[in-house]
Amino acid sequence: MKVQNPKQQIERYELLNVLDFDCVRRRMSVFVKMPDGRIYLFCKGADSSIFPRVPEAEAQKTRVHVEQNAVDGYRTLCVAYKEVSPAVYGTLEVQIKEATMALQNREARMAKVFDEIEKDMHLIGSTAVEDKLQEFAAETIEALHGAGMKIWVLTGDKLETAQATCYACRLFQSNTELLLLTVKTVEDGERKMDQLHELLMDYHKKLVTDAPPGKKSLVSSYEYGLVIDGATLSLILNPSQDSLFTHYKHIFLQICLNCAAVLCCRMAPLQKAQIVRMVKNSKGSPITLAVGDGANDVSMILEAHVGIGIKGKEGRQAARNSDYAVPKFKHLRRLLLAHGHLYYVRISHLVQYFFYKNLCFIFPQFLYQFFCGFSQQPLYDAAYLTMFNICFTSLPIVAYSLLEQHVPIDILMTFPKLYLNVSDNAMLQLKPFIYWTFLGLFDGCVFFFGAYYLFQSASIEDNGKMAGNWTFGTMIYTVLVFTVTLKLALDTRFWTWMNHFVIWGSLIFYVFFSFFWGGIIWPFLKHQRMHHVFAQLLSFASAWLAIFCLIFISLLPEVIALVFRHMKGKTHEPDPSELPMLVSYKQLESSHPAEAKSRETLARLAERHLRILQMQRL
Repeated sequence: MKVQNPKQQIERYELLNVLDFDCVRRRMSVFVKMPDGRIYLFCKGADSSIFPRVPEAEAQKTRVHVEQNAVDGYRTLCVAYKEVSPAVYGTLEVQIKEATMALQNREARMAKVFDEIEKDMHLIGSTAVEDKLQEFAAETIEALHGAGMKIWVLTGDKLETAQATCYACRLFQSNTELLLLTVKTVEDGERKMDQLHELLMDYHKKLVTDAPPGKKSLVSSYEYGLVIDGATLSLILNPSQDSLFTHYKHIFLQICLNCAAVLCCRMAPLQKAQIVRMVKNSKGSPITLAVGDGANDVSMILEAHVGIGIKGKEGRQAARNSDYAVPKFKHLRRLLLAHGHLYYVRISHLVQYFFYKNLCFIFPQFLYQFFCGFSQQPLYDAAYLTMFNICFTSLPIVAYSLLEQHVPIDILMTFPKLYLNVSDNAMLQLKPFIYWTFLGLFDGCVFFFGAYYLFQSASIEDNGKMAGNWTFGTMIYTVLVFTVTLKLALDTRFWTWMNHFVIWGSLIFYVFFSFFWGGIIWPFLKHQRMHHVFAQLLSFASAWLAIFCLIFISLLPEVIALVFRHMKGKTHEPDPSELPMLVSYKQLESSHPAEAKSRETLARLAERHLRILQMQRL
């Protein structure tokens, strides 16, 4: 090992052994042999792990500088050393090898050996490294908080460093009252548990018991922030078996949920996972998301519902174990507020649209059994039954679920509060489900009874002959395919060439297939029951009129709702069951053709519309 000294001279050292860092010791050590043959142990680590292993007089001189650097936002480390004789090193090397090669209790034996080695050292000093926030980190945290997300910081940094970082990223504001649960407020000694009990009860009374009803909401609890360190957290999450305070965990969770932000410092990786598990299993089962950039964050990322890894200087372990990986922290804003919002709307519409179109598909078949003597006579041909979900109606909803933007991405990024419209699973609640179910039953009744009364009261052929049941079923099926496809077209707010291709292409393909299927005598079919049925159906003017009328009646409620929302314009507050929500690019451009030419203009227009919406609510 070569080192260049301040005199620009090269000095050679021999690296004998490395005691790797682990999250329990919070230290790393190396054995180095000097050119003159002396052997030294050099150890670096957090001040809390180094100071207890050096003389108090040496630690006292450096402790003030470490705390001041931490308050200034620097990441600090302490460095210590001790000289080891060759004979002692030989003994230690044997112990290290035996512990490393042990087949049982390897980690415990290694920890014991390392603990014996890393003691009776002398303090060299401390280091302070500026750890700048990534660009737009503060703005990203503000946006996520504005979207209604509770933000907790889980870090292994020193209390003062972590606290300064929280102020720098605007997680804590100047008017935020900090509630401290640290080793400074809960001192070691016989009354440690009593002090912890008093603090927890005091904070619980202030935030939960005595808080007005309005204060218990997510948004209005902005004035309190909780700060806790790993040592105190272990007393809460892992109380001793004979402790009478096993309910601390529940009280602590209630306090945290009523704070605007929570800072957990000096955390071990397993403690981070414990915090995530505690919140995930709490009342209401909230959705948890963990973000990290290092190996110490892997357990937390794996424990959360959604794990996001940031590809940083600390390696790619977090990114490799995450559900999503992003280059920088600022990309969380677009990932959550834009893509998260849009994909929730898309998948919600996908699920409910499938229920709707299949209800429209099967309900006429159900009604038909009351008119055919419950003979199990199918209403649709077998080919139509097979191809409805596979070919005729599948591609439009797939394109919608991949491409739809009911609100432009720029507006979603500019106004984080729009995320609240889809929070708490708003679009998959009972009310939207009832809306879609009613719409499916209504359309199914229109399809069946509209065609039924047409066939019952009038002859549709030129010779006065009534059409058969296959013509009846084909007419209902034609109205069905066109209605459910056009319904999706009415819901689409972001049209691309692919949307046009799959929507109009699906309808054209249905017409082509019906002519093709009924225009040929298929030798492998025993009964040619669909031969010329579709072509003959479309040869009658009354059938054309009935098809158009039934499609119009089925879509009329949706058209009326769209017209009503358009007339109300930007003063209408949308219901979670309604799509689209808020305004689209086309609405903005049609209302302001000369102005809607830039993202900034669209954002200003959207802000104006949202102000009107808020005034309307008042």
